[in-house]
Amino acid sequence: MACRVVGGAGLVSWCVVTTKTKTKQRVSVVAIRAESMATERLGIKIEKNPPESKLTRLGVRNWPKWGCPPSKFPWTYEAKETCYLLQGKVKVTPEGSKDSVEIEGGDLVEFPKGMSCTWDVSLAVDKHYNFS
Repeated sequence: MACRVVGGAGLVSWCVVTTKTKTKQRVSVVAIRAESMATERLGIKIEKNPPESKLTRLGVRNWPKWGCPPSKFPWTYEAKETCYLLQGKVKVTPEGSKDSVEIEGGDLVEFPKGMSCTWDVSLAVDKHYNFS
């Protein structure tokens, strides 16, 4: 049996499954739902709209909160930070990079220890955060 992803929308991917026996071949299209779709870019891990079950498992709603108005400032992570943006929009540019990563409300984000970057906040941020 083989699965080849042929498309998708949101957290659902469409997969063509081919099953072969000695006498016949069967092709089916099935939907696969991933718990979440996480990506990593420029050392920053981003999970768009994680399920509430994951946020509960991590204890996100019990983490401290922080917010700021639109602004631009440098920041260095002395420890790994995991945060969940309740609202806002930020362009994060790691030091020495010309590229940036955009994060926004609904994103679960992980910044590595030691990262220096610039935060360019275009929409006021409200987030839960946890350092480890």
